[in-house]
Amino acid sequence: MRYKVLIVSTSDVSGGASVAAVRLAEALNNNGVEARMLVRERLTDKPFVAQMAGRWQQKWNFLWERLRIFFSNLFSRKNLFTVSIANTGQDITHTQAFRDADIIHLHWINQGMLSLDNIQSILKGGKPVVWTMHDMWQLTAICHYAHECRRFTESCGRCPFLRFPHEGDLSSKVFKRKQSVLRDARIQFVAVSKWLQGEAQASSLLKGRDICVVPNVLSLERFRLFPRDDSRRRLGIKARYVVMFGAGRIDNPIKGFGYLCNALRHIIDTQKMAKDDLCLLLFGGIKDRAVLQQIPVPYIYNGYVEGDDTLSMMYSAANCVVSSSLYETFGQTLIEALACGCLPVTFDNSGQTDIVRHKENGYLARWKDSESLAEGIVWAATGNDIDRERLRSEVLDTYSERVVAGQYIDIYEKVKG
Repeated sequence: MRYKVLIVSTSDVSGGASVAAVRLAEALNNNGVEARMLVRERLTDKPFVAQMAGRWQQKWNFLWERLRIFFSNLFSRKNLFTVSIANTGQDITHTQAFRDADIIHLHWINQGMLSLDNIQSILKGGKPVVWTMHDMWQLTAICHYAHECRRFTESCGRCPFLRFPHEGDLSSKVFKRKQSVLRDARIQFVAVSKWLQGEAQASSLLKGRDICVVPNVLSLERFRLFPRDDSRRRLGIKARYVVMFGAGRIDNPIKGFGYLCNALRHIIDTQKMAKDDLCLLLFGGIKDRAVLQQIPVPYIYNGYVEGDDTLSMMYSAANCVVSSSLYETFGQTLIEALACGCLPVTFDNSGQTDIVRHKENGYLARWKDSESLAEGIVWAATGNDIDRERLRSEVLDTYSERVVAGQYIDIYEKVKG
């Protein structure tokens, strides 16, 4: 049966979750499913992506949610974008895209795309709903990553992301509203990693629910393995060892960029590698460029990289890609790197452990331990003879369009009954 699936996402390319959603839409369309995408912010010209009407309304929705958080925190900007309360959004049930769909597939829908009331309207529409979790927002009250807080396992309140946490604070109010919306909701939740599945099953909001695990998809046609020496020559890199790091926003504290800088400094101080033999290859956004001043080795910063061949060449040029994120629900850069024959080095605390097997296809460093991260970088650059083609082959077996689309088709058949 050829399903018509509507993928709902705040954007089509802004942020890792949006990229994952649009890649899934492409994979489904290439594997017998008619997938369309409805977004608040359309940044590509992909024909299957449609933008919600009412641009000024969208901007007001986004602003109103931030203002509500700002007022609740007594005019403090701290954590203003760390939390989402879904108090405003747009009703998609009146759109032709919603009416035409057999299945509604929600992804990351925050920052004014859907409110909790909008989600309730979708559920009342009677269509099967699948919801892929790209972070922890569905299982907490307002935060996207709970860090070391475990309040979500019982009932949120006294939220550490609020300026004046107390039992009846904003997180408590949103938690109760979420509880009301989700209590009897027929939603098939999907986690992108086993770690996220475990966190969801431990939460009081989603406890007892069937939560599938399906990884993010990767197009092997877009991420290719190039010869390392040729890639370095074309990128103008002469260093002996190349370390790569990328993120939607490099200086976002949760990305742990400081741990990488400390690891590189430790490598130099302990003379495991000479400073001039190293090059740090960076891509992604930066809000405060002062973060670049802490880098202790020569570096190349390429900003946002457009074109899959350029990114593939960067991965191919590198000995390793480092993810020093404090929490990672999946780790998109890790599978991109593997597809290009580049070893991932990352902390061992969250979703990355679904991808990396220690010293087999990468290195799992101790959490928040820069010296352990440094050991991983040295191992990846100098201490192994892992075949690059084998790394790519493993990605094909686990994350290819055919494999991931097939897993979602099984879920769609299940929810359609």
